[in-house]
Amino acid sequence: MRMPDRDRADDRDTLTDVPGGVRLQKVLAEAGLGSRRHCEELIGAGRVEVDGETVRRFGARVDPQRQVIKVDGKRIPARPGLVYLAFNKPAEVLTAMSDPRGRRTVADYLGDRSERLFHIGRLDYDTEGLMLLTNDGELAHRLAHPSFEVAKTYLAEVTGPLPKDLGRRLATGVELDDGVATADRFRVIDRSGARALVEITLHEGRKHVVRRMLAAAGHPVSRLVRTDVGPIRLGTLKPGTTRELTTREIGELYAAVGL
Repeated sequence: MRMPDRDRADDRDTLTDVPGGVRLQKVLAEAGLGSRRHCEELIGAGRVEVDGETVRRFGARVDPQRQVIKVDGKRIPARPGLVYLAFNKPAEVLTAMSDPRGRRTVADYLGDRSERLFHIGRLDYDTEGLMLLTNDGELAHRLAHPSFEVAKTYLAEVTGPLPKDLGRRLATGVELDDGVATADRFRVIDRSGARALVEITLHEGRKHVVRRMLAAAGHPVSRLVRTDVGPIRLGTLKPGTTRELTTREIGELYAAVGL
């Protein structure tokens, strides 16, 4: 691929270089966008923004600690040292980093990582599935805060048989002891005698809310697995294991909470 002419007038921009800053293509490469040559191609194609301004100079110097850098309109994790993990929590694991009673916690599955990680939100002790872990405090706060309404999807094994109007009832709202709870989406995955597997999506995080909603509707949950948090999917991640989020996934999380 022919590299853009670095001296073309239309490649200029008005971004002020940060004294002692890091070259933009280096920041992009360290964020996982590819080789420095590929990152120069992204810059030359006008796909990179710094603080809302398109930057086309390969030598532009930026401060990844303070400036917002986006590629194709999505923010990238530019600050060094940030960690973003997906974790498949097994049942009977406490959503905490320690427990005075000696129960297994999320920290028991993180190995010898030196970073101080936060779990974003909580999963009940008996609930399995996707959790997100990070040391990006701003992102963690927004993802956990109810005002940002990040959707979460669960698979639930429940008592059947299921009435045809169950989805409509859950979408309309179920009265709980701390207020009405509603589902954004609901569908039946499988029916087998007195058991059924359903998928439910909602954007709130009250304690035991999925279990309480389905129990209030007459269908107690025997097993619950969270499969999605916003744009992040559990996929084939094995129970008790973690994986690093991709740069694309991190950008989608930023976008979901307006960062």
